[in-house]
Amino acid sequence: MEGIDPGVPPSGTGCADCAAAEPPGWWFHLRRCAQCGRVGCCDSSPNQHASAHAAATGHRFARSFEPGEEWFWDYTDELLYEQGPALAPPDHRPVDQG
Repeated sequence: MEGIDPGVPPSGTGCADCAAAEPPGWWFHLRRCAQCGRVGCCDSSPNQHASAHAAATGHRFARSFEPGEEWFWDYTDELLYEQGPALAPPDHRPVDQG
C-alpha cells in the first residue's frame, strides 16, 4: 500500500522529538509513522509530534504504538482503520514504560 513500508522498524521506544528536547518533553500516547517508522506523541500530548511529522513530511499513515492497539490513522483523509498490514517489530512501546 502506498504510504506504508512494512519493513521499516520504529525509531525507538518513545517520542523521538520529546526525547531530544531540552528539557525532555512528555506524552500521553505514541503513534508510529507507517512509512518511515518515526515514533511521535499523539494529539492529546502537549507537543503533538506525530501530527507535526505527518504535516512536515506528507507521510499520511500512522499506527498506534500502544500495547494492544492495532489501528491506523490516515492524516490525509482523516480516517481510522481498525487494522492494517503488519509492520516490523516491535509493535508497541515497552509495556513497563507507561
